[in-house]
Amino acid sequence: MQAANTNAAEPAVAVGPREYVTVLVGEAMFGLAIERVHDVFVPSGVTGVPLAPREIVGLINLRGRVVTALCLRRRLGLPDRAPGAACMAIGLEQGAETFALVTDGVGEVLKLGADTSEPVPINLDARWRDLATAVHRLDGRLLVILDIGALLAFGESLAA
Repeated sequence: MQAANTNAAEPAVAVGPREYVTVLVGEAMFGLAIERVHDVFVPSGVTGVPLAPREIVGLINLRGRVVTALCLRRRLGLPDRAPGAACMAIGLEQGAETFALVTDGVGEVLKLGADTSEPVPINLDARWRDLATAVHRLDGRLLVILDIGALLAFGESLAA
């Protein structure tokens, strides 16, 4: 079980307007802090990594850098997308490492304030709750803000 998120760069509830890049996984919509997003691209040439955790899709050459590709679907405990289905990737950095977060799609950039922000609901699936910092209610949809640090933390949660 992971401890509560305490990443100072990504507060649990926004105090002022913040911008998020929205990503789609099935019907769910997630937000990533725009300051952590470096690239948006179509992943290609993925090289598998033997014995890697299930969440690791493989390695990708991103402008001359070898980056680890992580499947957001798998990280959230969701079934794989259909073979051949289109996908997009978000380039993220964590420490000195670069990662490609593979998603079903990338939406728009939203600037959101504290008026739509709420703490992570206690009834949200534990896998999602451990990776989220807040939620925003938007015109009948829920935007789950992901803690990029927790999302990219490779440890016991990936071995399960």
